[in-house]
Amino acid sequence: MAPVSVVTREIRALYSAETITVCQAYSPEIAYPAAAAGRFSDGYDRGRMTWIKPSFLWMMYRSSWGSAVGQERVLAIRIRREGFEWALAHSVLSGYDGRVHTSRDEWKREMRRSSVRIQWDPERDLRMQPMPDRSLQIGLRGEAVHRYVDEWVVGIDDVTELSHAVRALTGDGLTAEAARLLPVERRYPLTGALASCIGATSL
Repeated sequence: MAPVSVVTREIRALYSAETITVCQAYSPEIAYPAAAAGRFSDGYDRGRMTWIKPSFLWMMYRSSWGSAVGQERVLAIRIRREGFEWALAHSVLSGYDGRVHTSRDEWKREMRRSSVRIQWDPERDLRMQPMPDRSLQIGLRGEAVHRYVDEWVVGIDDVTELSHAVRALTGDGLTAEAARLLPVERRYPLTGALASCIGATSL
């Protein structure tokens, strides 16, 4: 009998003792001033849900390597780990999961109350093919967006040229060279309570 493959849900990210890097992609009109200032400008639209992604390759998939309309510039955003973990602690999964929620009614109540959404999607490899493991997306709205913009962000780098270089090497079949350019993403440490809250795999 063939072994049963186990799909893991874990956060892999570039992080330090104080910060974790998440990715977003924006139009040049938003990205250029944000990267120049190291923060989002006063004109940043706080009224819509914004999604942050710790996985560089998942952001490449979502933005088509920084070529999708309105996502032409890829930003690597360093945020405070305490802010990131606040978001996890105050989140709710975007879909009902009986392993996390006691009932659908409870999940619906949390959905109405929470300003943070958690979504797990297949991680991507260099060729943008889906992998068995799941990668995290975090959706922020309301209070969470204000905290993100005003309190959590400590630096912003435009990594669009890096994304183009990785894509070019991959397209030329030089995957080992492309992989060496990728951010070094490690498994992010979670307490048992945070792992349970977001439905992460317990390791």
